Amino acid sequence: MNKNSNLYQILYSAIMVVLVGTVLAFVYMALKPRQDDNIANDKRKQILSAIHIPATADQQLKNIYHKYITAEMLVDDHGNVVDSTANVAFDIDMKSNVKATHRKLPVLVSKLDDGSTKYIIPVYGAGLWGPIWGYIAVDADGKTIYGANFSHESETPGLGARITDDPAFANAFNGKTLYKDGAFKCVEVMKKGQLPTNGADYIDALSGATITSRGVGNMMQQCLGLYDGFFKKIQSQNANN
Repeated sequence: MNKNSNLYQILYSAIMVVLVGTVLAFVYMALKPRQDDNIANDKRKQILSAIHIPATADQQLKNIYHKYITAEMLVDDHGNVVDSTANVAFDIDMKSNVKATHRKLPVLVSKLDDGSTKYIIPVYGAGLWGPIWGYIAVDADGKTIYGANFSHESETPGLGARITDDPAFANAFNGKTLYKDGAFKCVEVMKKGQLPTNGADYIDALSGATITSRGVGNMMQQCLGLYDGFFKKIQSQNANN
């Protein structure tokens, strides 16, 4: 075949495209399990951070995660458990879940070394430049925040990105309450010097990152508010014990 002919060049290009595509597909399939493990481990670290368990080597991470995360479940609007199979909460894609007509309400249950129980709720929302998300750990009383962890996709370094990089921001939520006089009033994130009009607990917004800070507050309000039935059921059980 004439190597200078159009037919030769077309066939050569087609063969090269097929070969390169095959190699890339093989590499992708070979690396995907490792990529999936890295994503899962990063998620485990975020969840453990919400209950103040420090990050550890990936080789030990799964064992530590399963030591402290003792149960998973989905609950309905009234706080009733509708599914408690293994990994049912961990496997929820919150990005898709927040867009669903009927949102699933995942809960991870943790038992700490002191015997105390914490309920970890995933939250997902929007920052200034893209998605933000996190995990909020609630005490066994069903109303007090024990810990929080926040992450982002593309917030500005040194400003909005401080929701992840500055531990003081997440730690400011520790001990804040989600209820006042029996009514759900989510912790608000306010510009310094401002106060919530409804008497809710609050923390100061990050300086220079008002929109991202507001996004965190809105995310918590919208996501945790869906668990009002679950939290009140816990509170009722505590009152009857």
